[in-house]
Amino acid sequence: MGLETKPLSTLHEMSSFRVEDFPVPTGREEEWRFTPLARLKGLHNGTAGGSGAVVVDVDAAPEVTVETVTRDDARLGKAYVPGDRVSAQAYTSFEKATVLTVPRMTVASRPTVVTIRGTSVDGAAYGHILVTLEPMAEALLVFDHRGSAVYADNVEFAVGDGATLKVVSLQDWDDDAVHVSHHHALLGKDATFRSFVVTLGGDLVRLSPSVSYAAPGGDADLTGLYFVDAGQHVEHRLLVDHTVPNCRSNVTYKGALQGDEAHAVWIGDVIIRAEAEGTDTYELNRNLILTDGARADSVPNLEILTGEVAGAGHASASGRLDDEQIFYLQARGIPFDEARRLVIHGFFAQLLEKIELPEIRDRVLTAVETELAR
Repeated sequence: MGLETKPLSTLHEMSSFRVEDFPVPTGREEEWRFTPLARLKGLHNGTAGGSGAVVVDVDAAPEVTVETVTRDDARLGKAYVPGDRVSAQAYTSFEKATVLTVPRMTVASRPTVVTIRGTSVDGAAYGHILVTLEPMAEALLVFDHRGSAVYADNVEFAVGDGATLKVVSLQDWDDDAVHVSHHHALLGKDATFRSFVVTLGGDLVRLSPSVSYAAPGGDADLTGLYFVDAGQHVEHRLLVDHTVPNCRSNVTYKGALQGDEAHAVWIGDVIIRAEAEGTDTYELNRNLILTDGARADSVPNLEILTGEVAGAGHASASGRLDDEQIFYLQARGIPFDEARRLVIHGFFAQLLEKIELPEIRDRVLTAVETELAR
């Protein structure tokens, strides 16, 4: 049997909270063909034990309500229904969920920081977070993943009418961590969602950000930066599903890779359905391959089911350092290592400017410097 070649609109139709509704992945499915299943530690087939430990700590702005609830809380699962087996396994396996709520017409006075810290890779852990912004609210959230874990989770963002949510998700796991996560944003009328994903650590990280629209006027901007070292597998699988008129989306992800068997996967799926007239969308992925032995797979997919769009496009490229840029800098007396560092900084500079928090921006820059020094 070959790989599935279904249209995007049918490939992403399956959703369920029941694990048994999804077949166990074999690696031949389109959505799993790049993922080394043996390194998932059983998260995909039910063999992962549930004895892992992950601690969630919330440092919330005073305007943000924080609750810990069980799975029977009626608010959970309203913005997102799992779309694959690991996501469904995470939903049926978590014990407690964290719910963050920003009240109507409230502007959070400072960022809310959610620290997810793993303490062991002996057994799997599962989590769930729901973030709700009521109409006209505004907030900035930081998710900081650290430590060692085998961890699968779902994060729901319910962004109300006219609300603005900005999220920074930092995957800075230890080298032995395995993390499979789904982030889904449901946008109300004229809602704004800004996501910045930084993936640096972990043995295997597979992150699936997705966006859907409940009413016209939604505006989503998804940005990502990743640095992949020898032996690491980093996978970002994005889906933007335009189902209502006059909404916007923009996706920009950039990554650098170095070392033997460093592997980055970027899948960008955008669907413009027949009823989504006036959609304006663009997606871009760039990969900078710094050494032999590194591999980047980049697959932008755009399915347009209406002729009435404001704009739609995609682009993808993977390549090595520009020899002319390096030569230009060396000709002006800059040593090779410094010239290489400056070119890589320039590659990431436009993205880093989007991180509004100086401490996070400095942390990412320091991490990139550390990677380059290896």
